Amino acid sequence: MEYSKDEIMQYIAEEDVKFIRLAFTDVFGRQKNISIMPDEVERAFDTGIAFDASAISGFGDESSSDLFLHPDSSTITVLPWRPEHGRVVRMFCSIKHPDGTPFEADARAILKNAVEDAKREGVSFSFGTEMEFYLFKRDENGEPTKAPYDNAGYMDIAPDDKGENVRREICLTLERMGIKPESSHHEQGPGQNEIDFKYSDPLTSADNAVTFRSVVSTIAARNGLFADFSPKPLDGHPGNGMHMNMSARLIGGGELMPMLIAGILANINDMTVFLNPVDDSYKRFGELKAPKYISWSKENRSALIRVPAAVGKFKRLELRSPDPMCNPYLAHALMIRAGLYGIRNKIELPESADINFYTLPQNERDKCIALPKSLAEAKTAAAVSGFINECLPKRIIDCYTD
Repeated sequence: MEYSKDEIMQYIAEEDVKFIRLAFTDVFGRQKNISIMPDEVERAFDTGIAFDASAISGFGDESSSDLFLHPDSSTITVLPWRPEHGRVVRMFCSIKHPDGTPFEADARAILKNAVEDAKREGVSFSFGTEMEFYLFKRDENGEPTKAPYDNAGYMDIAPDDKGENVRREICLTLERMGIKPESSHHEQGPGQNEIDFKYSDPLTSADNAVTFRSVVSTIAARNGLFADFSPKPLDGHPGNGMHMNMSARLIGGGELMPMLIAGILANINDMTVFLNPVDDSYKRFGELKAPKYISWSKENRSALIRVPAAVGKFKRLELRSPDPMCNPYLAHALMIRAGLYGIRNKIELPESADINFYTLPQNERDKCIALPKSLAEAKTAAAVSGFINECLPKRIIDCYTD
């Protein structure tokens, strides 16, 4: 819900708010913020709050370092883990140049533009993310270790599942921030957990994903633990995925799912570096329920895109390759652009892969088209991609491919 500047200022005064965090992400999706006092809120809405962009990854150098944060009033939320008296609230921001023009590497703005372009074509998108993470113990100095918090398995319960209370605290914190978790459970790996979100519009979904990582890390630390979102924390155990569920609706009706899937499959090779941005991302592919081959299927969890058993408004596609190290704004934007590509060009959906890739003989797997095998290969694919160059500014492409 949008709020006026006066409504925000009234809320801050009435609710004993003393610190306002203006939040944004760098090009790789890491959340940053600057805190301002209540007296500065009016200036934030009127002219923006300046910061040194040269110190932020991908935002520029010292020769043109001034950028301004402009708060999005619809994203205001209390940070429940901060004190009740002298409260702290957070708002996500748009990033602009001193002359008021949008900053080209603002990933949140890139997603907003993709959503608006889709609306002009009569298509609206919804997203829901499923993000996995490990809980590790800390040593006597408070530093993270690689010792899992428990040795439970998939959907185990307490006392084997020691993360039950941590997940409960995370879910309750998210609810207090206006974010609705759909489900939570222990995952397959030791100390591995998953919390899923209800469907929402693309921008809210990406905001929630960024908030989620912050909340999980904070609650884990409060419990003396370390939350690890990296794609392959432990060799020989499942990696962390960030499955992205997407659906689309055409104003006036019509079947879009086949073209959405076809558009993503046609461009996934070029998109992969933005969905899987670190070296360890490629250690996860092809084992323990992580995809490796460019394919789709109904219900098949070894395929890249799965169409879960659902009907009506719950019908969706699930892209299984992204991991939690991605920038969710860029990931959602590229999925929208790829889906629109499939719709515009009426791309024909290839035959479904109703096979188990994990048990398929090697000589048969060799005939399948695989995702990039390494970060270097994924960078090369993106650097020469016409699709990526149409979707993203050069500054961001250079950050991911240099």
